[in-house]
Parts: sequence; structure tokens; C-alpha cells
Amino acid sequence: MIFADSSYFIALVRKGDKWHDKAVNVSEDLNEPIMVSDLVVSESVTLVGSLEGGKKGKILYEFFADNCQIEFVDRDILEGAMETFLQYDGTLSIADSTSIELMKKFGIETIVSFDGDFNKVVGITRMH
Repeated sequence: MIFADSSYFIALVRKGDKWHDKAVNVSEDLNEPIMVSDLVVSESVTLVGSLEGGKKGKILYEFFADNCQIEFVDRDILEGAMETFLQYDGTLSIADSTSIELMKKFGIETIVSFDGDFNKVVGITRMH
């Protein structure tokens, strides 16, 4: 299992994104099931929908629903994410902090992301 961040999906969908070609290359190398959080789904669909139109956002949502294990953030994950948020002094977003907490919970060590902030997290390897 590998975790994926919204930056990956946004780059994959948006041909004009500076990371689009890299995202396509990464997608060709992925041979593991993908986990995302409901916050990753929300961020990705919202941004793609606002920049590319609602239909593209819905297509992305359907991809998540059909191809990813979606984990929902509960109070325990959110509490842990707040600790992570404080540990990194607010330099990681709450969505990124919840991703880290879910990765810990499920023993996932690799995240697909174009967000360099994940490089500062010990124990996580960023695939990009």
C-alpha cells in the first residue's frame, strides 16, 4: 500500500501543471494499491473542479471511489494530526498532518507527492 497526496492527483489531471509529466511517469511505475484520506479527496476534487470544471472534478472523484482505499479522518486521527501540526510548527497543513497520521496507523512509509514539505518527516519516503 502507498499513500498519495492531492498534489499528485492534481498534477496528473491538469495537463498544464508543472508536475504533470512527472505525475504521468510516476503513475506508470505504481504497482501498489493507493490509499488516500477524505481530505485528499476533498482538496483534489475541489481544486480540479475550480480550475478545470465540475465534470473533471467528478471524474477524479469517481477515480478515487473506484481505485483507491479512502480512509476517513476521525477524531483520534485529527488529534494526532494536531500534534504533528505543532511538531512541525504549522509548516505542514492539517491535511498533510492527517496523511502522516494515517500512514503511521497503517504502517505506510511511502507517499506519492510533489509537496516537498513531506521531506522533513522522518520515516517517510516521498515518491515524485
